[in-house]
Amino acid sequence: MTTYSAPIRDMQFVLHDVLDISNQDLPGYDDLDRDFTQAVLEAAGKLASEVLAPLNAVGDREGCTLENGVVHTPRGFLEAFEQMREGGWTALDCDPEYGGQGMPYVIGLAAGEMFSASNMAFTMYQGLTHGAYSAIHAHGSEQQKATYLPKMVSCEWTGTMNLTEPHAGTDLGLLRTRAEPQQDGSYLITGQKIFISAGDHDMSQNVIHLVLAKAPGGGEGTRGISLFIVPKFLVDEDGSLGDRNAVSVGNLEEKMGIHGNATCVMNYDGAKGWLLGELHKGMRAMFTMMNEARIGVGLQGYSVAEAAYQNAVAYARDRLQGRAVTGDANPAGPADPLIVHPDIRRNLMDQKSFLEGARALAFWGAYLIDRAVLAEDKEAHDLVSLLTPVIKGFLTDKGFETAVQAQQVFGGHGYIEEQGMSQFVRDARIAMIYEGANGVQALDLVGRKLAAEGGKPVMAFFELVKAEIKAHEGDAALKAGFCEPLKAASKDLQSAAMFFMEQGMKNPNAALAGSYDFMHLFGHVALGLMWTRMAAAAKAALDGATEDPAFHETKLATGRYYMARQLPMTAAHLARIRSGAEPVMALDAGRF
Repeated sequence: MTTYSAPIRDMQFVLHDVLDISNQDLPGYDDLDRDFTQAVLEAAGKLASEVLAPLNAVGDREGCTLENGVVHTPRGFLEAFEQMREGGWTALDCDPEYGGQGMPYVIGLAAGEMFSASNMAFTMYQGLTHGAYSAIHAHGSEQQKATYLPKMVSCEWTGTMNLTEPHAGTDLGLLRTRAEPQQDGSYLITGQKIFISAGDHDMSQNVIHLVLAKAPGGGEGTRGISLFIVPKFLVDEDGSLGDRNAVSVGNLEEKMGIHGNATCVMNYDGAKGWLLGELHKGMRAMFTMMNEARIGVGLQGYSVAEAAYQNAVAYARDRLQGRAVTGDANPAGPADPLIVHPDIRRNLMDQKSFLEGARALAFWGAYLIDRAVLAEDKEAHDLVSLLTPVIKGFLTDKGFETAVQAQQVFGGHGYIEEQGMSQFVRDARIAMIYEGANGVQALDLVGRKLAAEGGKPVMAFFELVKAEIKAHEGDAALKAGFCEPLKAASKDLQSAAMFFMEQGMKNPNAALAGSYDFMHLFGHVALGLMWTRMAAAAKAALDGATEDPAFHETKLATGRYYMARQLPMTAAHLARIRSGAEPVMALDAGRF
């Protein structure tokens, strides 16, 4: 059986030594001292390791079942969900006006990492509710917010997002679900939605669906789409639950992973719904959920890999196989542990250096969201909008790769279900697909985000890199091990961006053919920036006679590994980008 231990020491390092959150000029941040965040993270970590992690394999084996129109979650999920609610974890960063605790998003994200790492399928129930809460909070009327948000903050009612239809995934302009206006101001929603995570279950009293549909007069394509609140049970004027709405589960999808989450086919047969936001501008309201969800999915990508890595390390220390080429490391035993072998070390260092860099990038992204929201900082908003497809796409691609590497440490035992490593791989795989497949993330990055605001956000990112390098030019160790590799990688990124600017108008396929490589190139540079910041913080701690020198020395060694062994991939990605569209588009469609 797999285990999970929350990496609180590393989280504290990122929050306080790298981001310095308690000294930021943002509302609520002055409360985030080390003792407070330590207490919050320890409590969340205890729930994750002692309650959620033991249910991870249970959810995978049992899955969800649909009986007589009712969805049942796996054994133990309901009791765990009650503990999650009672502890206030569903309300951590929600508005106090509706029962939330009002903490900054960065703390909610840190707790979310632990919950997702310990049990991704379970954590999706409250994660999707939080996204629906955010959309209603941002776009709902006062009456809608008063009606739905208190119960959603507490997760007495949960929420979903309903986008995909059998014939319309990424291209939402093709959707057919219809909304017919009624005299009382409501709409009747008719259509079918598929792949609806947490679409129905037995852990909450009501499910509040946010449904994209087309109302009359909206025109073709996405311009005609509106967003509607469609509850499973109608809500009476006094806030009590009324009649069952005309929405039902047609089927549960059989999936590769996340078996503990109910992925539903939802049928709307004239279900009563209410417009959320402006008519025919549903995409704008939905993207309130989508942007938050994409950051959350990036978090899932590396957090599941973190759990896989922890189990791989434990196995590598215990499993005896072969002898070290430099001499017996375990002379009293029949063989040496796997961890003595250089290729196992390479595998584990690949994992460790990615995971710690990914955590820093995700936490920085959460800090930028806090700055954008709490301080109405437009530059922070633009920068995190630029980084969102990178966080979602790069961290989920590499997170899946890391889970596979962790499985590889086990050899044949990693392929056997009883070891549990297969579940990490299967669960991580969906993160590359949902909330916008990673190819779409790459197209969004190159096609929209790169040129946004006349290129100001990407130029601001380059300036951040330059400033970081300049800040350490007098430190020989940081300069050689971190700043020079980061400078070279940043030049590769700038060269790729320039290639797109030169080719984009006259040969758009050249830009689109290189978009995926650009997303990964950007991701490596972003992690290189994070590792340079972490290295500077670790070195400062060592220079200041830290009480934990082993942690900071390990941090520097891990960072040097990433800069030496992973960051040079930017050159390969740049070479692929510069090859243009010709190699990609050389074959006619019929030749595949």
